[in-house]
Amino acid sequence: MKRIVFLLCVFIPALAQAQGLFQRNGGELHPTPPAVPKYVVFCGDTIRFDTYEKYERMDRELMAFTYMQTTTTLMLKRSARFFAQIAPVLKANGVPEDLKYLCVIESNLDPQAVSVAGAAGLWQFTKATAKDYGLEVNAEVDERYHIEKETEAACKYLLRAYARYQDWALVAASYNCGTGGLSRRIEEQRRTSFDQLWLPEETTRYVYRILVAKMLFEAPASFGFDVPERYPYIAPLQTVTTAEPIPSLVDFAEKYGVSYADLKRANLWLRDSKLTNKEHKNYRIAIPAN
Repeated sequence: MKRIVFLLCVFIPALAQAQGLFQRNGGELHPTPPAVPKYVVFCGDTIRFDTYEKYERMDRELMAFTYMQTTTTLMLKRSARFFAQIAPVLKANGVPEDLKYLCVIESNLDPQAVSVAGAAGLWQFTKATAKDYGLEVNAEVDERYHIEKETEAACKYLLRAYARYQDWALVAASYNCGTGGLSRRIEEQRRTSFDQLWLPEETTRYVYRILVAKMLFEAPASFGFDVPERYPYIAPLQTVTTAEPIPSLVDFAEKYGVSYADLKRANLWLRDSKLTNKEHKNYRIAIPAN
């Protein structure tokens, strides 16, 4: 037993150093966050960190992403699955792909995330906002959990905000604090750049965290993360369109040769074990591949 403990004490630090993930500091091992860059290109705009304020804010978020290792690793693993579904919708709507990093900050790329305020899904829509942007939310259907439809709704918001501000960093800020609050601050402070505005601390951090998220997903090794395994996106075997009530989703799943559990995982927006559908709306239900 002593020999095993000794070998572990020698081997683990040596392995970490060999992989370049850690540095020695005061005799202890610490993850190494990347240095603050001179600038980050976000949605085609160059954002520079040329003041102490901007430098220190970026440094803080770089450290945060580096040291929340379990969460960051999970986000990296999930990224292939969810970016594969989100990016095409953004592109089809003319929204810069960099806006996909809002999902990282909003939900940690967890499609079942629910906030204390009741916001849900990858894009974290509240019930009221979801309905404003055309999503159905009730006891049986909650399209905040429908990745494609929620992303479509997010695109509507982002494009409306861009038409108002003509600046994607301000659009990102508005996603956190709302267009009303942001517009009021722009008018009161007579500034039109997010880094020149006095915003709620959460909102200011929000924008910097998005910039750091872009750095992380484009170069995870620079943060000390080596995550070769990414959870894949597996397209459904088929999609069934129905306008009829479904009294039992268990029976419906068996009809198409899948389990109820697999059907629910492939259609998180189905929130009950039935689909009453009194209005005979068309619903597209994914049948997962085995």
